[in-house]
Amino acid sequence: MMKKIGIVTDSHSSLSPAAAEALGVHVLPMPFRIGTVDYLEGVNLTREEFFAHQRAGDIIGTSQPAPADVLALWDRLLTQYESLLYMPISSGLSGSCETAQLLADDEAYAGRVFVVDNGRIATPLHRSILDAMELIDQGLTAAQCKAALEQSRDELTIYIAVQTLEYLHKGGRISGATAAVGTILNIKPILSLTTGKLESYKKARGMLKAKEIMLESIRSDLAIRFADAQSRGDVHLLAAGSASPEETAKWIAQIEAAFPGMPVLYDDLSLGVSCHTGEGALGVGLSVRPRP
Repeated sequence: MMKKIGIVTDSHSSLSPAAAEALGVHVLPMPFRIGTVDYLEGVNLTREEFFAHQRAGDIIGTSQPAPADVLALWDRLLTQYESLLYMPISSGLSGSCETAQLLADDEAYAGRVFVVDNGRIATPLHRSILDAMELIDQGLTAAQCKAALEQSRDELTIYIAVQTLEYLHKGGRISGATAAVGTILNIKPILSLTTGKLESYKKARGMLKAKEIMLESIRSDLAIRFADAQSRGDVHLLAAGSASPEETAKWIAQIEAAFPGMPVLYDDLSLGVSCHTGEGALGVGLSVRPRP
């Protein structure tokens, strides 16, 4: 007997293979090229290997999954499920979402594959997958789940502080002069993700100050922007990073101390995001539970 709705995402969701298997979620690995060699995240490229290449100054590029690979996964899963929710990286950060939508418009997939574009990546995307599972459990169809998830697109905020400006410069987000001055002055830029795009938010002298600014921004968002949702118990606390296990543990503990009683969902940043942040990045954010 076929199952009703399957959930498919890509490795930018930060779901580990073990976590994905436990949830029953299917993950499409995202492709990388380091020098002249092609890799797939989580398949033949570990985080340790990725950061070793990054520290060595190797040229690292990301790309979309091949349409044939996307369709092959859909075709296989459509023998098991009546319909699919495909939840890829935000269209504001990659063209793979738009490509998937074009593929889903084909007659063979129309009405069976629903591409969700709600501006998420990393832990926010992980949280959206959990939200989708809750909506499915409530009896919503795949089309209704897509509508609910996309309706809550703007009910998100995440702040990310990075240790170095080098990779933002390489990615074309800041100038070489800005990167050089920032390095000298120990400037730690804080990026924000609110509508599917990473943008500059604030700058801090040192990571300790950056952490303080991020936590204060979350307090403000809870008190003002998400006050109604917080009163309903519909706000989720998120965290993400590319730091060492020791620094990550300290950061999670700091978040928990700042917001007692709110569970923290943490994920390592996907390698695609880490291309721009480098090692040592730390983030914190909020996501509102979608309402049917």
